Amino acid sequence: MGIYTLIQTSVEGLGDMGMSLSIAAIGSAIGTGVAGMAAIGAWKKMITNGQKASTAMLIFVGAPLSQVFYGMILKNTIADANLSPDSYVWQIILGLFAGAAMAGSAIFQGKVGARACDAIGSGASDIVKYIMIIGVVETVALFVMIFTMTGLPG
Repeated sequence: MGIYTLIQTSVEGLGDMGMSLSIAAIGSAIGTGVAGMAAIGAWKKMITNGQKASTAMLIFVGAPLSQVFYGMILKNTIADANLSPDSYVWQIILGLFAGAAMAGSAIFQGKVGARACDAIGSGASDIVKYIMIIGVVETVALFVMIFTMTGLPG
């Protein structure tokens, strides 16, 4: 077994090097942080006004977390495709862009969630409509994951 064979076999199946997962997770962290800060502010407002703090806001805080799963699924799918090591640069670029799109979805889910928390804290408790908007923003990440997976060779 030559050194070239050893190097070649040790790099098979690297896929996008975890880029899709990592970038999507960064977006999820930002999105949950933004929505979480808004939920805390809305709870403070509700409690100081003598209202019961709405636990429904946790839906909006947790919504951006799903992009971590989408990033993980995509990362595993790219690695499982076991594409040629010659294409690793392209796989990494694919993972970066797909991860960035999922991160954008997570960040804007957090921003939408923050506005929903603010609205609930102000008494506009139309939670179902807010969840529907979160779902529309979520769809972007789902489409990115699915379309990227279906575009892989093999």
